[in-house]
Amino acid sequence: MAFESDTLLREASIEGSGVQPAGAEHSSLEAAAAALNARLYDASPEAVLAEALSAYRGRIALVSSFGSESAVLLHMMAAIDPATPVLFLDTGQLFGQTLDYRKALAKRLGLTDVRDLRPVYGDLAIQDPKADLWRRDTEACCQIRKVAPLDLALGAFDAWITGRKRFQSSTRARLPIVEASRDAQGRGRLKFNPLAALSREQLDAYTAAHDLPAHPLTAFGYPSVGCWPCTKPVETGQDIRSGRWAGSEKTECGIHTARPGALGEDVGGGI
Repeated sequence: MAFESDTLLREASIEGSGVQPAGAEHSSLEAAAAALNARLYDASPEAVLAEALSAYRGRIALVSSFGSESAVLLHMMAAIDPATPVLFLDTGQLFGQTLDYRKALAKRLGLTDVRDLRPVYGDLAIQDPKADLWRRDTEACCQIRKVAPLDLALGAFDAWITGRKRFQSSTRARLPIVEASRDAQGRGRLKFNPLAALSREQLDAYTAAHDLPAHPLTAFGYPSVGCWPCTKPVETGQDIRSGRWAGSEKTECGIHTARPGALGEDVGGGI
């Protein structure tokens, strides 16, 4: 499979030069995302990855939490190009098991460019000096520990890849294969979700077929793993992300939701 032309890719790389009339950048990016989503809707995850990595070579990154389901996408990517930049949000409040898993899995898969993204020291010193902001304001905590560091890192790229899937929660049920996103600075880029249509059974089958190591916490009832203060085990029958920010109305960390002045609400949630 190949893109019919480079037109959609050029439109999707708009950076707000000021040449287009007001609103043109938004509509062009959305149109490019919709067209690519239609073309790749029935493609295999590997085919979507191959197209994205080829079309945006040197200008695309994969964002991974190195969580309970991360190994599949990382393994697929490594088979195509293990030098693809992988952005890992080290929030300073992750489980120790996640940090160990990140190192072990990267070594196992031969990933050569895993970048650890950490919060800006000044943000922590001013807004969270006691590392307890999560107790008072989870939105602000995610903003300085996840959203801001990722937006800063993505400034070097024109597209990115996530491991989100429709089966993970009701908020991700309509997740497209390709979507438009915009950061806090207003810059638009394409976002690829190669595993969006994958089922739980397919994910497990791929993991078994390739003998991929599990995140250590999955054995203790954590099907989705985030920061330790805001992640709890999940009971049988619940959405696998129900242990994230349990007991609150919060369901997303913010990296996949609309920024001020953005295109509109993205479908899905935090990694």
